[in-house]
Amino acid sequence: MGGYFSEIFYGSKSLLIGMGITFREFFKPTVTVQYPYQTIKMSAKFRGHTELIADEEGKPKCGVCGLCERACPSSCITLGSISVDIEVDGKVKKKKVLSKYELDFTKCSLCGQCVENCSFGALEFSKEYNLASTRKEDFHFNLLKRLEERNA
Repeated sequence: MGGYFSEIFYGSKSLLIGMGITFREFFKPTVTVQYPYQTIKMSAKFRGHTELIADEEGKPKCGVCGLCERACPSSCITLGSISVDIEVDGKVKKKKVLSKYELDFTKCSLCGQCVENCSFGALEFSKEYNLASTRKEDFHFNLLKRLEERNA
């Protein structure tokens, strides 16, 4: 019989503590954001999908080494390159130039291996968070095209 009354006592005590917390929070100002009319600023550590970084001339810093593609555990990065002849000190040299950089964000696990392994510092995380869609194709990004649109 003593266990019955102790359970009632501890249950009532728990109820009063919970009601006290509710009563205190009831008078505090609300923190609700009326999305999409209001938005909050994303923190500096927010990690969205990857983006290419441009150099001083507005071209991608990417040297097409393929480290990001090999480091990706989800195999969501596809690179393409073309060879271009450039003249340096009177000599003609071949240089690889980025022609395609595609990201399949439906597979991406946001692990950050591509950004960490990039030896050219050509990748960063975007701050874009509003990526809602019902179409799978909307999550296939051509990062080279996005970089050109940003710099235009």
